[in-house]
Amino acid sequence: MSLYVRQLSLGPMQNFVHLVGPAGAKEVAVIDPAWDADAIRAAAHADGKEIAAALLTHHHHDHVNALEPLLAQLPSLRAFAQGAEIAASEVLRSFGDRLEAVASGGQVRVGTLFVNCIHTPGHTPGSQCLHAEGSVFTGDTLFVGGCGRCDFAGGDPAAMFESLHHVLGSLPAETRVYPGHDYGDRPVSTIAHEKATNPYFLREDLASFVAFRMRPR
Repeated sequence: MSLYVRQLSLGPMQNFVHLVGPAGAKEVAVIDPAWDADAIRAAAHADGKEIAAALLTHHHHDHVNALEPLLAQLPSLRAFAQGAEIAASEVLRSFGDRLEAVASGGQVRVGTLFVNCIHTPGHTPGSQCLHAEGSVFTGDTLFVGGCGRCDFAGGDPAAMFESLHHVLGSLPAETRVYPGHDYGDRPVSTIAHEKATNPYFLREDLASFVAFRMRPR
């Protein structure tokens, strides 16, 4: 299946918001709706799309602050996050039954597209990456040339090492990487490129990774 992806750069923190769905179909999901609900909906409508689901990589404000207005504007919108993230976040729990829990390895269907939800803790306890049709949307787990911080509440550098090296690193080399922030030298990368160049992948043992990730900023 061909994949439709629209990458939007929104807000003051260089966030990427992604619209994702089957190419040629009307229904799409929005990944990490933030900063400007109207701009997100306008981008979807410009491409002839309707937002049917919201997929959250984690609960931080800069990744979810447009979810409330989208839920208000779209009564049938379905929203999803890892169960571990909902349990750890009062912000997410405030959405009540408008937000559904998914488990690692679970899937969310968007039209004919099945999006795989991969639990990748480290930045937060319930961070997840979203994998579909040769693409992975990595939120604040993996950036182009970087990875998410582990010194916020719930952060865990050992878990981040596992998520990068043994979870994302096991995806096919050609998998396209769509990060949650525009922090690198390109907006989209691949697993192969990150494994060859990203300093957090190049720290191949846990001790050196933790020391590098947790070094004074």
